[in-house]
Amino acid sequence: MPKRVLLVEDDASIALVITAALEAEGFEVDQCDSVAGRDRFLAGTQYRLLLTDVMLADGDGIDTLGPVCAAHPEMPIIILSAQNTLDTAVRASDTGAFEYFPKPFDLEELVRTVTQAIGKAEASEADLPQDVPQGLPLVGRSAAMQAVYRMITRVLRNDLTVLILGESGTGKELVAEAIHQLGNRRAGPFIAVNTAAIPAELIESELFGHEKGAFTGAVARSIGKFEQASGGTLFLDEIGDMPMQAQTRLLRALQSGRIRRVGGRDEISLDCRIVAATNRDLMPMIAAGTFREDLYYRVAVVPIELPPLRERVDDIDALSRHFLAKAASEGLPRRHLTAAASTLLSHQPWRGNVRELRNFIYRLALLARDEVIDVSAIEPLLNAGESASVARTPGEGGPD
Repeated sequence: MPKRVLLVEDDASIALVITAALEAEGFEVDQCDSVAGRDRFLAGTQYRLLLTDVMLADGDGIDTLGPVCAAHPEMPIIILSAQNTLDTAVRASDTGAFEYFPKPFDLEELVRTVTQAIGKAEASEADLPQDVPQGLPLVGRSAAMQAVYRMITRVLRNDLTVLILGESGTGKELVAEAIHQLGNRRAGPFIAVNTAAIPAELIESELFGHEKGAFTGAVARSIGKFEQASGGTLFLDEIGDMPMQAQTRLLRALQSGRIRRVGGRDEISLDCRIVAATNRDLMPMIAAGTFREDLYYRVAVVPIELPPLRERVDDIDALSRHFLAKAASEGLPRRHLTAAASTLLSHQPWRGNVRELRNFIYRLALLARDEVIDVSAIEPLLNAGESASVARTPGEGGPD
């Protein structure tokens, strides 16, 4: 069977470039620009792969794939989209698509993926469940966030342990919640514990529970976070701050799949997914002997690194408008940004990342006098030092 590919793309220039690149690698490419055209081609020709855009003139390239997947279950699908949100990435994954490429994309990587998809067509992954919740608070269409979305979709079908890395304020817990709410265990509980906030002498009891009389003050049996998370997800935040003794017990639990309450004798089998996070650079800690190397490799089966806001400047406008809308839904006055105001916000360094931007936007929603927020409403807060890490004028200390 020839290496025949069907390309559905309504941007003529993009279609031309993709077609030329694929034909240069020996593929035969048929091209159309609509859902109706796609269906006509598929009815008359057998294709090794479908490469489709999402927003087409006569329909949604993802929403209309149901009959295609049913009629051609062996044909891998690669989805292209300028609607670069996590919802789009998840919808693409829901179809059983081999890959999702946000626009703009790397053409060489696309060609490599087409080759790989055709070679692995018989080993296509199973479809995701269809009742995936939408509207998760992950905002951004930058290339950096697209990489995060793609990593999230890769871990939804399994229970592999995930380690989320990133500076403070980048949204690590939101990613952990997304993995839980979109994954196989979303019907179970999501239990989050900040290991840095628990006194060292209590962390084992907090995680594993304790029996009555296990220590002074243990007047009754206590169920730990591992048991509370049974059937769901346990999120271990700031795992880099765990005491060494607790690291050892955590490693033993992850290796054996069992825990024992403090003061207890019976072993309890674990039934939860582990997602961990830290803002620490763990490699120097491993070298210094303050973090166990074997624990690192146990929790970092799938690492997901969140970019700081300075590396996703294109998302600041969308984030700002999202937080204004969220503030309004929580009872603060409804506000809107002018283009100049949005530009000013986008040129600030935001060293506290998304958390700092959120706090500043909420403060702005509260203190601004007019519904439409212009530069004149923002500058007083910047100049007064209301946000310690925000520069006064665009370009000063901010990202390029």
